[in-house]
Amino acid sequence: MEPVGIGMTFTQVIPSARAGFLGPFLWPALLGVSVIAAYAQTVLSLIDGPWQTEQEGHGPLIIVASLWLTWQSREKLRAVEISPAPVTGWLALLAGLVLLYLARIQQGLVTFETFSLIPVIVGCVLISAGWPALRVLAFPIGFLIFAVPMPDWLVDAATVPLKVFISNVVTNVLYATGFPVAQNGVMIMIGTYQLLVKDACSGMNSIFALSAIGVFYAYAFRWQEKIRSLLLLAAIIPITIIANFCRVFALVLIAYYLGPDMLEGILHDLTGIGLFVVAVILLFLFDAFLGLCFALVRRVRSRAAPATPA
Repeated sequence: MEPVGIGMTFTQVIPSARAGFLGPFLWPALLGVSVIAAYAQTVLSLIDGPWQTEQEGHGPLIIVASLWLTWQSREKLRAVEISPAPVTGWLALLAGLVLLYLARIQQGLVTFETFSLIPVIVGCVLISAGWPALRVLAFPIGFLIFAVPMPDWLVDAATVPLKVFISNVVTNVLYATGFPVAQNGVMIMIGTYQLLVKDACSGMNSIFALSAIGVFYAYAFRWQEKIRSLLLLAAIIPITIIANFCRVFALVLIAYYLGPDMLEGILHDLTGIGLFVVAVILLFLFDAFLGLCFALVRRVRSRAAPATPA
């Protein structure tokens, strides 16, 4: 006999589930409850740690966005044929659980704890519904990668070169405009003041958050325009660096004219918020520019195309 639900869509399963006291949904429900129980400690670790930092504070928003994307895919899911893939599903599920166990016994490896949730979810989907459902949910599940805290060694490896690059550019621009400025690594000397370019001024925080926004925006609104989406994503890092240059440039000028004491406290935080706002605006402006360029190309092609004879 064929197991209940195989070869049927979710729309066909729901009426039978109601008639049979949610029998076909019992197994997926048990899987979901088990996953929530297994990752409760991980969520608490994220709340007490990475989610309180400027760098990883966007984590909860990523989860909400992923759930919203899943909800937006509900019509596609209803039409999906249920065809469980238990072998591959259990392999993915067990791989995720093993990674979770190893990360938890070592302690302090919240990055790997959080990442292990992705193969666990993949395994649950495959066990419950199979590959057709996983293809529909591929992006919402994959988008959770932006909720995974970046390991410190990777952040440090990218932060130092960015700080040096920003310091070089700011110093060269100020020197070219006549300011008494010099530089030693990430230390900028202007007038009688010395300013240290800190990690927060490297732009890494904005790169993570802006990358998530860019990927979400490209998928939700530009997915049918693949080239435009790729160009938009490729522009994220340059846009972030430009916005961060503006922030450091402004901070150095504030220190020069008003004194370094003005950089402490709320002003420094406000420039950080302003940096992110500027980066988001630049991203949308670049998208609008791409839209104009593609519209112009289509118009030129339509005019160049030979007229079809009546």
